[in-house]
Amino acid sequence: MNQSAAPVIEMQGVAIGALREPSLLLAEGVNWRVAPGEYWAVAGLQGSGKSDFLMTTAGLTPPVAGDYKLFGEPMPIFDETRLKTRLRMGLVFDSGQLFNHLTVAENVALPAHYHENLAPDEAQSEVQSWLEATELTPWAGRMPSSIGRNWQKRVGLVRALVLKPELLLVDDPLAGLDPRHTNWWLGFLDALCRGHPLLEGRPITVVVTTADLRPWKGHARQFAVLKNQKLSVLGSWSQLESGTNELVQELLTM
Repeated sequence: MNQSAAPVIEMQGVAIGALREPSLLLAEGVNWRVAPGEYWAVAGLQGSGKSDFLMTTAGLTPPVAGDYKLFGEPMPIFDETRLKTRLRMGLVFDSGQLFNHLTVAENVALPAHYHENLAPDEAQSEVQSWLEATELTPWAGRMPSSIGRNWQKRVGLVRALVLKPELLLVDDPLAGLDPRHTNWWLGFLDALCRGHPLLEGRPITVVVTTADLRPWKGHARQFAVLKNQKLSVLGSWSQLESGTNELVQELLTM
């Protein structure tokens, strides 16, 4: 982590609306700075707006108010002149958001085809390496609807990583997972933060959302909570445990 480096994410006075109803405010006055290499968990109860918060962070919805910059660029960044900035970020949806008419391997390869104009045989080696690293090789030729949710979420992760982003946003990655898959996700995200071999050993910045803080102890290094339309930055795990925030205590004892 390099606090002196330019922030990856910088929000000042940001107001966030619901994805489906932008006029419905879910958070106001958000001041949030994420430095390169940080690993954040943003927590909140169901309905607190965690997913909408992440969608705004990803640039899928513009802030209702305030100033938000990603890698120093004003958001949202939809125009083609900012495509390179947008591709420095990878987004993993809670549901995976896979294309059911494509196989697992084709879903993973899609960003390389679309953004790098790679032919299927050109992308095959890169895709195969990611499938092996994430234990998805046995499902490569299967359709997403024929594999379990545990594996679907993993496919969504790999698809977000194939372009080797510098920032990874993951919506509630542990929701609905069994212990084996939960442990895999925690270990793999740790490896990404340290610098995974498939990313040439370059650490990436990670932000996850969660409704349960407990699994993230010893993994995420910075924490924040969404409650009553406010984002409260808590700091490290030790700062989180020593705080008096009622929601934090609830999220630690669920």
